[in-house]
Amino acid sequence: MYLDSKDRRPAMTPKLALRVAIIGGLALAMFAVVFFRLWYLQVLSGDRYLAEANDNQVREVKVPAPRGEIVDRNGQVLVDNRVGLAVKVTPDKLPAEGEARDQLYRRLGDVLGLKPPKIEKGVDEQLEEQPFSAATVEQDVKLPLVQYILEHKEQFPGATVERVFLRSYPHKKIGAHLFGTVGEVTQEQMKDERYRGVALGDRVGQGGVEYTYDRFLRGINGATRLQVDALGTLRGEGAVKEPVQGKQLRLSVDFDVQQVGQQALGDYRGGFVAMDVKNGEVLALGSNPSFDPNQFARVVKPSDFKRLTSEDNGAPLTNRAIQSVYPTGSTFKLITAAAALEEGITTPTETQVDGGSLNVGGQVFQNAGGAAYGTLALPKALQVSSDVFFYRLGQEANSAGDGLAIQRWAERLGFGQETGIDLPGEATGLVPSPEWRNRLYKKELTDRPWSVGDNINLSVGQGDLQADPLQLAVAYATVANGGTVVTPHLAQRVEDSGGRALQEFDPSSQRKVSIDPANRQAIMSGLRAAANAPGGTSTDVFKDFPVDVAGKTGTAERNGQEDQSWYVALAPYPNPRYVVAVTAEEGGFGAETAAPAARRILAALFDLKKEEDKVVEGSSRTR
Repeated sequence: MYLDSKDRRPAMTPKLALRVAIIGGLALAMFAVVFFRLWYLQVLSGDRYLAEANDNQVREVKVPAPRGEIVDRNGQVLVDNRVGLAVKVTPDKLPAEGEARDQLYRRLGDVLGLKPPKIEKGVDEQLEEQPFSAATVEQDVKLPLVQYILEHKEQFPGATVERVFLRSYPHKKIGAHLFGTVGEVTQEQMKDERYRGVALGDRVGQGGVEYTYDRFLRGINGATRLQVDALGTLRGEGAVKEPVQGKQLRLSVDFDVQQVGQQALGDYRGGFVAMDVKNGEVLALGSNPSFDPNQFARVVKPSDFKRLTSEDNGAPLTNRAIQSVYPTGSTFKLITAAAALEEGITTPTETQVDGGSLNVGGQVFQNAGGAAYGTLALPKALQVSSDVFFYRLGQEANSAGDGLAIQRWAERLGFGQETGIDLPGEATGLVPSPEWRNRLYKKELTDRPWSVGDNINLSVGQGDLQADPLQLAVAYATVANGGTVVTPHLAQRVEDSGGRALQEFDPSSQRKVSIDPANRQAIMSGLRAAANAPGGTSTDVFKDFPVDVAGKTGTAERNGQEDQSWYVALAPYPNPRYVVAVTAEEGGFGAETAAPAARRILAALFDLKKEEDKVVEGSSRTR
């Protein structure tokens, strides 16, 4: 057969054939991947993606939950909720960005007293977080303003009014530092694990037990389901999931005692504590001046916050019972006595002669008022509050052993550290030591190193010592109960709305301090004599009190201020159930201000308030 030479083609080479095979195989593999992926999406996962597509047509709008109530140990309501009116803007009716929206913000600002940029920023943040929920412009708006907005709806397009649950503190300033405040969660708080599940705009505890037990009080938000189309346009409402109110919190506080304590301080700045010496339950804890936490139901203005934190106004937001630290004066002698007895520096019966002063290296330390008490043992020294007796103990403690007997026992009894109470912001205070002062001296932060005079001052609660009323209460309770360092606590349990216990609170483990019973008895008898025996520093205050009291006065010197008044009481003697610690800034001698306040608190604890009112009324008529 004849073949034209033009139709002849070279045969495919093996190398080219391999390339074609590889490319074909790759194409086939890619086609298989696409085919099986489509099969997986349409056949195996079709139902799931269909459900997700349907879900994309539904949006949930948050319905805030009311917070749980707070009640005292007797069930009296301390904190509850009230219904308020909030002005909000709805995203579907809000004017488009531009002049119309700016004009809306200006009009709302004029009515509500807010700056338009602040309104815009708040609304934008809320809508970014929850695009389909109404954004709050202002909480707790007064009715006349709400009525004006509703009557002029055409001037406020997109604005609406909703009822909201707001925190209510019916007793206003009474117990404010215990309860604390609530406010909108901040961006920084949103990063904290304790706020997991909280959305921007939710109100959470910002202080006091509102903060500590926020997870119980907060409740569970509800939701309204909204139908939207593919473009996100609202088409209608669906089911509503009702919010669940937070749990009820029962405190160990007795409101009647709390109220008396704050009244007893009068116009003095100061703080007080009433606590069970055996289990650490706090029955009252307060600070003066106080504040009305109802102010925080709405956003607090910077000017109001400045006023509430200004020292010129007494810094009302400061809880002086746990956050302000001072020298304690002679109330610290209990700690010095325990240290000297337990470290073998003295005994309950060893005597000293108090001639009115002590000369140490040319520096003279004197008794208050120039008094001289003669021959004294420790119980008598506590009774009359002999400074010279305790000056000597401080001098001897400075040279005995490692020189840290007083510091060691102050730490064991709870000074220089947090007590562990279930309130935020507790101060630690300071127990001065040679190491502390010498370190400051090396850094040129003080003018001299430690000297024996520092320990002498410490022995009577002066010098650089810094402590608060709660720390003193814990120290006295430890001696009174035989050596258990209790953890002060406020919360007893979480309850349902009917008052049934859901969770009991057991405070953290308690420390034990070994105190010889004979030494304890020497201290306690001295404190009892101080409140009952002739010459006792507070005998005149408690001479007709129907409950046997052991107590100690304190008068602390503070630079540039009048003396600070202190008193710590234990009752009933000899097996105390309660400890009461009171301090009044610039209140003078302990027996003048703090001791009478402590008596009123004790009267409330033992349900003697009516009898006390008669005593106060009678004494006022004789003046």
